[in-house]
Amino acid sequence: MDAEVPNLAVGDVLVQDGRIAAVAPSLKADNAQVIDAGGHIVMPGLVDAHHHMWLGVMRRMMPNVDDLFAYIDVVAEKLGAHFRPLDMYLSTKLTAAASLDAGITTIIDACHSSRSTEHTDAALDALEDSGIRALHMVGAAMDKKASSAHLPGDLQRLAHNWNTVSSRVQVGLFGQLNLDWWEAARALDMRILTEFIGDLAKLGPEFAKPGVLGTHNIFNHCTRVPQETWKLFADAGVNITVNPRSDALFGFDDETFAYQQAIDHGLTPALGIDLDTAFGSDMFGEMHALFGQQRSAMRYRRFRGEADAPKPISVEAVLQAATINGARAAGLEGQVGTLTPGKQADIIMVRTDGVAVFPATNAVGTIVQAVERADVDTVMVAGHLRKRAGKLVDVDLAKLNAEVTASRDYLIEASGYRAELFGATA
Repeated sequence: MDAEVPNLAVGDVLVQDGRIAAVAPSLKADNAQVIDAGGHIVMPGLVDAHHHMWLGVMRRMMPNVDDLFAYIDVVAEKLGAHFRPLDMYLSTKLTAAASLDAGITTIIDACHSSRSTEHTDAALDALEDSGIRALHMVGAAMDKKASSAHLPGDLQRLAHNWNTVSSRVQVGLFGQLNLDWWEAARALDMRILTEFIGDLAKLGPEFAKPGVLGTHNIFNHCTRVPQETWKLFADAGVNITVNPRSDALFGFDDETFAYQQAIDHGLTPALGIDLDTAFGSDMFGEMHALFGQQRSAMRYRRFRGEADAPKPISVEAVLQAATINGARAAGLEGQVGTLTPGKQADIIMVRTDGVAVFPATNAVGTIVQAVERADVDTVMVAGHLRKRAGKLVDVDLAKLNAEVTASRDYLIEASGYRAELFGATA
């Protein structure tokens, strides 16, 4: 994934002290631990650029929802209002473990449920314990019962504790359009996340002032955004993340297609999974959806008579969106996203011997179109193995299952929400 480092049909990757030391057709290293990657595709770990990890306990609770406000009523007003720090820890830990299992080594954790400093600390502890690389975005809880009095004041403590050069887990601000909060975050050199749907939010003239928008900003969704806002985004060089499956689920996007708008304006959009209430930790699903949706939308524009409609997306562009573009959104493009000597050793090995995969004639096409999470054999983050031979390392799944199920049951009982095992649900 690095234009300066040739793709190799057969090669070696040397990892030393948590970093990639060399990539070459053949390397010699005395006393090295050797991992045989024959029959695998070795590549950078996937980057999930937008995920509400605190929703892990609510997996598939609302598989058919298409009303944003009905979704908020359940996840925030009903269930989120009863979240304890324990529930925050378990949901985040579950999402992190599932992400690592699926080859995701870096995640931007969009936490719009930072109910207290204790809740934030619980989420950060879960990320640290899991071994994943993460940018945890602290944000006000959405329900009416929650207080955000501790924000943005708590950012200084969090920056001091977590935002060091060597931190695998760092902190940013989920600030929406609150410029006072933005100012506090910028003073601490934090990234700022805003969920932005064009017909539900507008950027006033104050956002066009010099220095307000920049590479420190991450805008998610960006659906149905007017052209003057896209120009503002492009001029400022903001980061764009899109969520192909959830944007379709809620009906956010149309044939103008946010990913393509970002590309047309010279930006580098990244992919996020967004939520577990309908989906789960699977970037392969997002890659499949992006490939199909972009081609469908652009061909519709062409068949409608738009002579200069954008060209169909390539598998190479999809994989960039799932790796280096996500690293750039997180401010980590100098550390992860490509197999480049000097970068962090966030590496995955994907099996090619599965019946749905072989023969692997085109490596990038195989990753984007064929493999699934079960084909992810090995996952390494900062040189530490987090999955090996198809199994997560140092994760007691039976214990995690029991704890998460107990957390879900507590939230359902405390809220009075009725979850349907077979019946129709939103």
